[in-house]
Amino acid sequence: MNWIQSLSKAIKHMEAHLTDEIDLDEIAGKASSSGSHFQFIFHVVMGLTVGEYIRNRRLTLAAQDLLKKGEKVLDVALRYGYDSPESFSRAFKRFHGVTPSKVQPGLVKQFHPLSINITIQGGFDMSRKLIDEFYWRDIEQKSGALTAEEKYQQLIDWARKARGQNPVVFDKLTAWVLDDEQWTDDKLPENEQILMQGVFARFREQNAKLRSHLQALAPSDTVNTAVFDALDRFDDELSGKTHAEALKEVVARVFADFTAMKDKNIRKKFAGGKTGATGTATVDFFGFINLLKDCDAAVQWALFMPQAVKQQQNGFKIESFEYRKMPALRFIGREFFKYDAADMSWELDIMRTLDAMTAYKSGFDYDLLFAHHYGKGVDVERWHGYWGRFMKEGTPVPENYVYFDFVPQHDGQAGAPFISQFAFATFSGDMVAMHKHEGYDCDAMYDITRNTMLGQGVLIPYPDKYWTAEVFLNGCATWSSGYLFSADGL
Repeated sequence: MNWIQSLSKAIKHMEAHLTDEIDLDEIAGKASSSGSHFQFIFHVVMGLTVGEYIRNRRLTLAAQDLLKKGEKVLDVALRYGYDSPESFSRAFKRFHGVTPSKVQPGLVKQFHPLSINITIQGGFDMSRKLIDEFYWRDIEQKSGALTAEEKYQQLIDWARKARGQNPVVFDKLTAWVLDDEQWTDDKLPENEQILMQGVFARFREQNAKLRSHLQALAPSDTVNTAVFDALDRFDDELSGKTHAEALKEVVARVFADFTAMKDKNIRKKFAGGKTGATGTATVDFFGFINLLKDCDAAVQWALFMPQAVKQQQNGFKIESFEYRKMPALRFIGREFFKYDAADMSWELDIMRTLDAMTAYKSGFDYDLLFAHHYGKGVDVERWHGYWGRFMKEGTPVPENYVYFDFVPQHDGQAGAPFISQFAFATFSGDMVAMHKHEGYDCDAMYDITRNTMLGQGVLIPYPDKYWTAEVFLNGCATWSSGYLFSADGL
């Protein structure tokens, strides 16, 4: 077990020189290793880099020093290797959640020295580690002489990576809030710091920096302005001013008095359920952490989705895109089970029946392949498709046909009646490419219609009122070249 002894020696050397300039090669020498190999082994075994370990320990000790009477911020900053009080203050606040001038007992993180036996001890509790698992964006990183477009591309790249990482961390945060063992009376003060300062305050800080950065780029016309509305909504939620009517009472209680989290029922409503990496898993209760996950996503979607939509249009293009808020409607049709492009007689019979009902036309009279999941998540209810059309509200239903009603506003229930608000996209170009499935969640038209909405910050009422429809602009016997996607709040 020589590697254990070597790493232990290296850690002891770092601990003895935390107020000195630490040379990586010198540390690696204590482990009888090269610098690059030592960094690799340290990261694999410890779960963090050498630099992260040194920074965490220095900031822990810096907080302890500041709690001593007579210590000045400048002296402590210089002692632990920071060139200025400003750089020290930024690092200190990111780590502890408070500025050096406001440090108090009980409001600082304690990252303990690591020691190796067979298992690794020390460091943060798992709940604290969750904070660092989010894909945070350092807006102040040096960007050199980049153009506005290049700076914006950096934000797009960050947003894509954050969307791949943050959903999993939000689900871990949900699981932590729901874990009774983590919410004993003695853990409550630290948990408040973790959640309110470590997560919520850090997201607010990131949002403020992101907003400032985007405002500086706005005159170049590179910024999708929908991101500002997404930031506004996210900041409201992080401050406890939730827009979700069903969550207002529980959010107000927790933000007013964090001890409310001792109540398991409160924590259940605050947490919600795990929604999965794609956000599509069905949950028994949609809670505040779920809502924050969606708000975080909305900021990132506003940044990278417009570019994604352009890249997805390969061999075809969006011809038109609009939102419609219709009056009450009734969809009438028959359920689709098998598609045979060579024989559309069954589908044509459906449309001829509806053609004869001229007095009940809705004004949106295209042939549709309407689909939904009965107001449930795609993980628990399969796709159901129906050939038919939108007709006027209350239209009589022919024998052997089915119907689904649509109303202008959400009625608070899952499933029908659905909402008669939707995005309407039409496409032109290569029909095969337009209907391609490979590389898409569903097919190209579905993905691009949805992604355009996400990039514009329009609410998709998934799963309770979610529905889509292929639009056959020239009748069901031809290729579909339009798409409808359910919306809310238009």
